[in-house]
Amino acid sequence: MPIRTLQRFGQRLFLAVEGLFDRAFGSRLNPLYHLGAISYWMFWLIVATGFYLYAFYRTGVDTTYASVQALSDSPWRVGGIMRSVHRYASDAMVVTMLLHLLRHFVFGNFRGFRAFSWVSGVVLLWLAYASGVNGFMLPWDRLAQFTATRTAEWLDALPVFRGALVRNFVLAENISDRFFSLLSFLHIGMPLAMLAGLWIHTQRVPAARVMPPRPIAIGTLLALVALALVLPIGGQGPADLGSEAARLSIDWFYLGALALLSNWSPIHLWWAVGAATALIFVLPWLPPRERMATGPHRVTYYPIGTTVLARPGETLLDAGLREGLALPFECRNGGCGVCRASVVAGEVAYGPVQPSALARADRARGVVLMCRASPTSDVSIEVERIDREQLALPVYRASIVSMEHLTHDVIGLVLGIEDGRQIHYLAGQYLNIVLEDGERRSYSFTHASGSTDRIELHIRHVPGGLFTDRLFSDLRVGDSLQIEGPMGEFVLREPSERPLIFVAGATGAAPVRSLLEEAFARGITRPLHFYWGVRKRRDLYRCDELEAWAREHPNFHFVPVLSAAGPDDAWAGRTGLVHEAILADFPDLAGHLVYACGSVRMIAAARPAFIAQGLDENACLSDAFAGTATVAVQPAGGD
Repeated sequence: MPIRTLQRFGQRLFLAVEGLFDRAFGSRLNPLYHLGAISYWMFWLIVATGFYLYAFYRTGVDTTYASVQALSDSPWRVGGIMRSVHRYASDAMVVTMLLHLLRHFVFGNFRGFRAFSWVSGVVLLWLAYASGVNGFMLPWDRLAQFTATRTAEWLDALPVFRGALVRNFVLAENISDRFFSLLSFLHIGMPLAMLAGLWIHTQRVPAARVMPPRPIAIGTLLALVALALVLPIGGQGPADLGSEAARLSIDWFYLGALALLSNWSPIHLWWAVGAATALIFVLPWLPPRERMATGPHRVTYYPIGTTVLARPGETLLDAGLREGLALPFECRNGGCGVCRASVVAGEVAYGPVQPSALARADRARGVVLMCRASPTSDVSIEVERIDREQLALPVYRASIVSMEHLTHDVIGLVLGIEDGRQIHYLAGQYLNIVLEDGERRSYSFTHASGSTDRIELHIRHVPGGLFTDRLFSDLRVGDSLQIEGPMGEFVLREPSERPLIFVAGATGAAPVRSLLEEAFARGITRPLHFYWGVRKRRDLYRCDELEAWAREHPNFHFVPVLSAAGPDDAWAGRTGLVHEAILADFPDLAGHLVYACGSVRMIAAARPAFIAQGLDENACLSDAFAGTATVAVQPAGGD
């Protein structure tokens, strides 16, 4: 396909040139990684120098040319430098905008939800061109005369004008002071429209930067000033409508199309420009359409512990930034390596990156650059270089919908999120209930991954607990609570080929239930074993649900274990410590994957025993909770 061939060639070219610039400037100060921000910076320089020039500009037939030329004779040549910087910054803005547009095309960042940014970017580019061409008319020198007459000839080819414009430039007396006032008005109005368009364009890009790094900003400014000193912009003689200049110095960045009118008819130029513009506009909808997952996909960021929904084709970085996550990034173009992350579970499309930022060995280990990688399934990633002090969790208000006594000391609490909001989470994660004094108590989700406005928690009563005492005595249906989350890394590490063993103590069964629901939803057919340890038979709850799962899924096996069974339990099942039941049933744990959730004591005893029986150290995923405010890793229930 021509478009894909062009994109592949463009990617190789960009990556090669960017690699050279990396060696010259360093990856973090590579100007090719900051084209959009540099365009913004050029715009601000154009505005600043434009205000200065406008203060000395005189809108009159007899004064315009002289006022502009007088700038060159100002003290210390400040006026001339300002005029030259204004001109060269305008040229630089066009170049960086075109490169910015081209880069997004060759890397495929213009389809789907990005189509709006693409189309608005094309509109901004034409506004920049229109404003620039208009600016060349203001000095009313020979170049301004050329620009005005050629523009009038071109516009006259349109039926709306029918040759009326060019007649104004036949005789000098046809030009009045109002003509220059109109030019000034347009030269102020179009940048204002462009500023509004830039705001709209930028709002669609999460955490967009409108200023390049300070060294780049200072360096480009100094380069423009140096260029202004070495090659100052001067006049090309006053306009004379009675003759045509035999020789002109043309600014090809802006006036190249007008120069074509020497050999092209105006209508042919309209067809060429119109066809090119229309083609660029409709590119996001032209075949071949990129192969994109139907999505959206859930992305969980560790150690932040937050899950967001990524749109089809959206990068891991943009999806997180759009939800306000404090993710590390710098160049956003696969060059600096600041946004490195490791894929914990799920699959991603890696995207093209600089080899210096992501080596083949790192990629083989599942390391990605978030600014380039896009999820192709639900995915969990561990972010490197995260600033933990900046982590901010989404906060919700939730009201109590129902309270069910599951056992004598466990309540099934159902919360409904208020204000029409939903929480996105992965099976095995947890949330915090925020108390009035700022204290937090953590409880695990009990159902499969999803987006929901209704949450079920299994909460065990801890005598003297700050929250559980209130829950078991004072709180009622309809009461409102503040929650935050989701958090936690106790999630399914899929895809995998290993049989799964789940072990839980007490209300550690809550996150395990959610993991099992998720495994069933994903259609996992490998063996699934769930060992649930409690003290007495009365501590077991909703076992009928677990037994129904065992009947519906031949690969699922449920084993309850009582550690303090007595005659009153009438128990014929397994007894003792729950992890010892696993050791007895699996003399060799090599090749298995264990998910363990329970008290710190249970995990401390089980983990080394599993490893001693052949389990790989990296194959024992454990979360522990304490019965007090002290929490280790991820709790299934607090106090």
